[in-house]
Amino acid sequence: MSKRDYYEVLEISKSASADEIKKSYRKMAIKYHPDKNPGDKEAEERFKEAAEAYEVLSDEQKRARYDQFGHAGMGGNGGFGGGGFGGGMNMEDIFSQFGDIFGGGFSGGFGGGGRQQVKGSNLRIRIKLNLEEMVNGTHKTIKVKKMKMAEGATSKTCPTCNGSGVQLKVMNTMFGQMQTQTTCSTCQGIGKVADKIPAGANAQGLVKDEEEITINIPAGARDGIQLNVRGKGNDAPFGGTPGDLLVIIEEEVDQTIKREGDNLHQELYVSFAEAALGTKKEIPTVGGKVKITVDPGTQSGKILRLAGKGLPSIDSYGKGDMFIHINVWTPQKLTKEQKDFFEKQMSSGEMVAEPSGKEKTFFDKVKDLFN
Repeated sequence: MSKRDYYEVLEISKSASADEIKKSYRKMAIKYHPDKNPGDKEAEERFKEAAEAYEVLSDEQKRARYDQFGHAGMGGNGGFGGGGFGGGMNMEDIFSQFGDIFGGGFSGGFGGGGRQQVKGSNLRIRIKLNLEEMVNGTHKTIKVKKMKMAEGATSKTCPTCNGSGVQLKVMNTMFGQMQTQTTCSTCQGIGKVADKIPAGANAQGLVKDEEEITINIPAGARDGIQLNVRGKGNDAPFGGTPGDLLVIIEEEVDQTIKREGDNLHQELYVSFAEAALGTKKEIPTVGGKVKITVDPGTQSGKILRLAGKGLPSIDSYGKGDMFIHINVWTPQKLTKEQKDFFEKQMSSGEMVAEPSGKEKTFFDKVKDLFN
């Protein structure tokens, strides 16, 4: 089924203010909340649909992108909790991300408390990528040490709160008796406690284990970017939801190609003869080897630009460029024949430095890079 327009979902106009968006979402969330519609799958889907619409329209940048490109502009992975829309959304995501929409207590229903959803802790790892992997994207299979439920571990209903996750306290005041509701001190609001704990497991029935995980790294990843692999963190006790695996990208230093933002730079050395007569050279790029032409009479310091051979831009749909810096290599040792040749050229005055006045200075070349 095709997605409905987000403005239609929240029943607002495209010029709606931030407050109007929030009020409308609150109204929809209350109307379709699972506590009010137990077992109603349609209401549950409407509840998720409203949360998805609010997640985009409440963010100025995402809203602007949606207004311009519609659902296609969201890319399928730019939204909810860093894990994508649609199939990646669940009730816990909504409760944890928008729990303050009612001023608190959203995840526990509308009674101001109640049994809490259990979620395992997140894990963080670092993965190094070379320039080619950053440009084209890649898959990395790694082994991660994490906490997992031990085989044979079981739980039982908390005897203190009888599974409700809360404790009720009655206080006598000058106005009469007042009842307060607090998180259960025994189960910390989970509603369950450990029953059977296998040998080697901790008090929550968890043991440290190793799991092999394949991580999909998209094209255009950058140094310092964090990816969220949902559900691959530590397990939660008593049948809760696993935490997430947070993957931090680190860039491997390339010995040949240097990065500057989206642009790449590479040094190319040519001989005096190649610079004078012209030549063709094959050079490595992040997309494979390419042939470039060095024109006759090329001077040391000339910069060649290969458009679109840089990294994909994060903020736009374009790519950076690659700049080839030409260096004319002067031999330090000459054979007798070579030395005789150059001495003859010098004495005849046929091979001397004769600038035309049109040569660009170093500062001109730097200025060209930014124009």
